[in-house]
Amino acid sequence: MIITTTPTIEGRPIKEYKGIVTGETIIGANFLKDFLAGIRDFIGGRSAAYEKVLREGKETSIQEMMQRAEALGANAIVGIDLDYETVGQGGSMLMVTCSGTAVVI
Repeated sequence: MIITTTPTIEGRPIKEYKGIVTGETIIGANFLKDFLAGIRDFIGGRSAAYEKVLREGKETSIQEMMQRAEALGANAIVGIDLDYETVGQGGSMLMVTCSGTAVVI
């Protein structure tokens, strides 16, 4: 399945619009990751543990969106938008949502 943030796919005309599809993931970071990230914040540098959680959340929500598009009979998704938000007590969880338009090309 082709997925893109652009509204069209160059050289591939859209034959049919199937509708909006979404994917949602809420993923928690454990205490140890929070502790290590706090140290990184203090001394500087990147937090590999949080970056891994971000990637996992993104990949999971995109896979969910693709499954929903396939269920509609689509073979591509255009206009994809990804959003990240912290939720839960003290922002302890990461919510990743994505949406796009399922199409047949």
